[in-house]
Amino acid sequence: MAAVNLNGARHRLVSDINVTPLVDVMLVLLIIFMVTAPLLQQGLPVNLPQAAAPAVKRTKSDVILTIRNDQKVFVGDDKKAIPIDALGDELTKLYAAKEQKDLFLKADTDLRYGTVVQVMSIAKKAGVERIGMLTQPELKTK
Repeated sequence: MAAVNLNGARHRLVSDINVTPLVDVMLVLLIIFMVTAPLLQQGLPVNLPQAAAPAVKRTKSDVILTIRNDQKVFVGDDKKAIPIDALGDELTKLYAAKEQKDLFLKADTDLRYGTVVQVMSIAKKAGVERIGMLTQPELKTK
């Protein structure tokens, strides 16, 4: 198929796909995802203890339970504290439909050991099968 311009010259139509706009859009999306990915860390900030333990492999569907120094308990990124006496019911509802019943616990360094054990006991009664403890890596000193 040929097109004729005003001068009478014949030109062929180009049927190739122009990939330049596609590459531009993909690069912009890549930059956006690179900037926002570190901001998607789940959980609330607490002062975690340091330990020389290997990193735990987590997925996006993992549940993180955070216990702050003031003994307030939070599930996931929820900013609303859950009273310890209502934690069992909340976890039972959360894990009722889950196939993988894993829980990751973030407890503040200055928190009493008894509080952590109490929360772990409540989680086990609510149907949690495995509990992982999240820590900060140890600082290397010379």
